[in-house]
Amino acid sequence: MMGSAGADNVRKGRLFILAGPSGAGKGTLRTRALSDIEDLTYSISCTTRAPRPGEREGADYRFLSREDFEDRVKRGLFLEHALVHGNLYGTLRGDVERETAAGRDVLLEIDVQGAECVRRLVPDCVMLFIAPPSLEVLEARLRGRGTESEETIGLRLENAKKEMARAAEYDRVIVNDDLERAAGELRSVILSCREKNW
Repeated sequence: MMGSAGADNVRKGRLFILAGPSGAGKGTLRTRALSDIEDLTYSISCTTRAPRPGEREGADYRFLSREDFEDRVKRGLFLEHALVHGNLYGTLRGDVERETAAGRDVLLEIDVQGAECVRRLVPDCVMLFIAPPSLEVLEARLRGRGTESEETIGLRLENAKKEMARAAEYDRVIVNDDLERAAGELRSVILSCREKNW
């Protein structure tokens, strides 16, 4: 992810990863960070799942057919990809490299499996685990979406227990118990990383 020869004076962007259980509030915190922090961009993930109400193609996700997704995997276009809750998710390598080469920090909102893959490929990424205050709160949030079947909610909660057990492997854990506080903490972490490294 190096800049071009003529761009030596351009600071290379940093990759920040938001990972954690489904329903922890990653999307909400991502939206806040993007509106509050300059030179921070979002790499839109690809997925084979159907859009949820209000989600837009190219803004929330790139919604791909399974065949299209698998073709891109074969062509080596993904920085990371994983099968999560029966659907494929992935981050296109080119999207991230283009932004960091231009000096912009990139925020990825991905699952725990994907975060592990990215850390192997981009060891200087900053891994941020977004945790719910408790499993009970997480369950209430998932039910509040009104988009999940009982079976899906049960699967997401089982996965959440396993994911939360790995939070200590991250550079920072942000508990999303209060949106303003959690958003402030996320902003502080990103700005602090910029100050220390550039």
